[in-house]
Amino acid sequence: MTTNPYAAPKAAVADETVAINADFIPGGQSRPAGNGWSWIAAAWNLFKRQPGLWIGMWLLFVVILIGMSVIPLLGTILTGLFWPVFVAGFAVGCRALDEGGELELAHLFAGFRDRLGTLVGVGALSLLVSLIVGMVVGLGLGAGAFTMMKGDPEAMAALAGTTLLLLILITMALLLPVMMAAWFAPALVVFQQQGVIEAMKTSFSGCLKNLVPFLIYGVVMLVLSVLATLPIGLGWLILGPMLSASVYTSYRDIYLKPR
Repeated sequence: MTTNPYAAPKAAVADETVAINADFIPGGQSRPAGNGWSWIAAAWNLFKRQPGLWIGMWLLFVVILIGMSVIPLLGTILTGLFWPVFVAGFAVGCRALDEGGELELAHLFAGFRDRLGTLVGVGALSLLVSLIVGMVVGLGLGAGAFTMMKGDPEAMAALAGTTLLLLILITMALLLPVMMAAWFAPALVVFQQQGVIEAMKTSFSGCLKNLVPFLIYGVVMLVLSVLATLPIGLGWLILGPMLSASVYTSYRDIYLKPR
């Protein structure tokens, strides 16, 4: 008798096994450019199955992030450490919906019950590399400012804007590989039981093979973000859950064999 690896969880959320191995493609596969839009459309299909619960989960997630961020000194660290745990929870919820099950509020916290240490490790490594990048860029900014202060005031003013723009672009370029390594890492940890380094390497590989679809995805998401922000940010009640779901839909498309 063949076991369907995509069958909906039979056990309670607290006890469910989330690993998916049968159809996993190590390193991921390249997908057509148009799939960048397909990931968003698939995320919308998951959202509209249970929109009320999706919005409630997203609001709770935002409240938790805000609560952590306001803690003096530790806020940024806690947010950096635990974001993969919640991303993994959203992915587990998406899987349940995708396989005919129901989304539950408890899914948001599934990462705390399964592979917590590894998920926090993903956050810790991402945070560490991001801090190093920030320090390097900050030192560059300080050195540039010191050099300009010794020169002509008019030339300093002319160079200030150019230098700042250049440093912003350098920061984005340096952080892009970090984002690529972290994007799918939570899903790979909970679904494929991968370790921190393995999951981040696999995530980077999958993103690297799909730069064009991600470009389409990014442009569409940017437009939707502007539209979502216009009505005093209320559009994020829909776009936020869709963004979370799109991580799962893109993961499924890149790392799993077609059904």
